[in-house]
Amino acid sequence: MTNSINKRKLVDETAPNASTGVINGKSSNVLNWDDTRYPWAYPMYKNMLANFWIPNEINMSNDLKQWPHLTEDEQTSFKKIIGLLAFLDSVQTDYSGKIADYLTDSSLSALMQVLAFQEVVHNQSYSYVLSTLVDQQEQESIFEYWKNDAILMERNQFITRGYQEFADSPSIESFLKSIVYDVVLEGLFFYAGFAFFYNLARNQKMVSTSTMINYINRDEQLHVTLFTRIFKETLNENPQIDRSAIINFVEQTFKEAVQLEIKWAHHIIGKQFPGIPIGDLEDYIKFMANKRCKQLGAEKPFPEYKTNPLKWIRAYQEVDEGKSDFFEQKSRQYTKVSEHNGFNEL
Repeated sequence: MTNSINKRKLVDETAPNASTGVINGKSSNVLNWDDTRYPWAYPMYKNMLANFWIPNEINMSNDLKQWPHLTEDEQTSFKKIIGLLAFLDSVQTDYSGKIADYLTDSSLSALMQVLAFQEVVHNQSYSYVLSTLVDQQEQESIFEYWKNDAILMERNQFITRGYQEFADSPSIESFLKSIVYDVVLEGLFFYAGFAFFYNLARNQKMVSTSTMINYINRDEQLHVTLFTRIFKETLNENPQIDRSAIINFVEQTFKEAVQLEIKWAHHIIGKQFPGIPIGDLEDYIKFMANKRCKQLGAEKPFPEYKTNPLKWIRAYQEVDEGKSDFFEQKSRQYTKVSEHNGFNEL
């Protein structure tokens, strides 16, 4: 049996609407959400729509006032993390389009379009934050960090090489491996940076920016779920692929990714921020890698790391469970209010 992968046809009059597989299947390419192969696709679509947000709805005035009062270390890390996020989400937008070309199932292809739109919104948020806080020349410089910061370049190239291999030599195997890199990007490589912003928020600093980071975090969690499901469905539907080799690839890739994320954590956080002990952050990164590998159906590469050492971060990261003031500030801050729904009270 073959390892080759074929692009989806624009239309196929001879095929059913519900596809016969994630890839290399048959589908009319007409999307009927009530007639899809995967029962989890439509609920995911509804969840992604329910997450809709745009940066301009968030009032940045308090962050603008606070920005000059951040320490030099806080400002430096803030800008470096934004530079990282801007690069990775730009790459992610393009990758989701490339992978969508090979998804036979029209519902999964549609989900990729929604995902790509959300990544564009994420990039808009970085531009929006920076245009509020720094002048245009510095904003442009931050968007160029990926070309000049050696540690940032190393991390980025780890992802882009995996994506490029699929783009240059598409096959079932490179398709699956590219998804592993995607889960590293969205499910691990953002998390040291997210911890930095959440630590600011719990100290009542830059809460509007951290709110946007939280919404991005929420989107990325859904994206990880989508890609891990596509990964497992593809493996199940293609028994000719050496499952053990792919699962071993997952574990080895995450081991390497953890070292890169820890190196980045020392670069942007180190020992400068007492609220984020670097040892705890290293353990947290390994804990998250275990979680992602489990989602992909692999063994935990760091089995001794069973609990989250950054207990406080759960209120910020686990969006559906968040009941803290951090989340309540969303409704106080930019729910569209009037005299009829409590404007004076707000």
